Amino acid sequence: MTDETSLTGRTALVTGASRRRGIGFAVATRLVRRGASVVLHHHAPHDQDVYGGVEDLDALLEELRAQLAPGAQVTAVAGDLGTPDAPHAVVAAARGAVGHLDVLVCNHARSGDEVWLRTATVEALDRHWEVNTRGTLLLTQAFAAQHDGRRGGRVIWMTSGQGHGPMSDNLAYAVSKAALAGATWSVADELVESGILLNTVNPGPVNSGYLDEVEGELARRFPTGRVGLPDDPARLIAWLVSDEGEWVVGQVLSTEGGFRR
Repeated sequence: MTDETSLTGRTALVTGASRRRGIGFAVATRLVRRGASVVLHHHAPHDQDVYGGVEDLDALLEELRAQLAPGAQVTAVAGDLGTPDAPHAVVAAARGAVGHLDVLVCNHARSGDEVWLRTATVEALDRHWEVNTRGTLLLTQAFAAQHDGRRGGRVIWMTSGQGHGPMSDNLAYAVSKAALAGATWSVADELVESGILLNTVNPGPVNSGYLDEVEGELARRFPTGRVGLPDDPARLIAWLVSDEGEWVVGQVLSTEGGFRR
């Protein structure tokens, strides 16, 4: 089995994958290079609000299509995963585009609302819960409902480094991600009976654009002398969702490059 063929014939939905510098797009690129068909999920209002602009989705799709294996395809679906009906609708739209889904990578995340305990509001807490936690759980529910037990069922959740040190100034985000890490074993235990393997990945500090101003200073806290790149966690995720990763289930895995807090 080679890197170029390990996912041939399989289909994947990757959420939050509409930015070239993002982890989601790096994951999609890795999966396409391994032979998979990939559906990119995007939500333009979030990108506009957080990053101040929306990338050319057609250009991203064309970049991926240039790397497709024979018979594979790439397409995109939109949806606000903070709304109750969107997770099931996104999975249904992805299935309509590529058929049965083998892989789900829940890379989407609500950011912003960087609150401490003393400044936390109901609105900030709810926004993060709705997108990061509830949205991920409902996507997984919809994915599991359509899975037919065939070999290769995989789900990847994304958490953060809140288990390795305080994130006091980003409490709403930390709580929503900690809930996923805490639920990993329970959901994995249920899904494995249906032939689906769930693992959660903590990518550590990855510069997807938000670390530009502090990258030089932060790099000194890594033994390699650089911060994480989107392809760093993408390599782990591509391995986990392939047959090579079939003996890993129910784990919260950190890929932080030796980050010294």
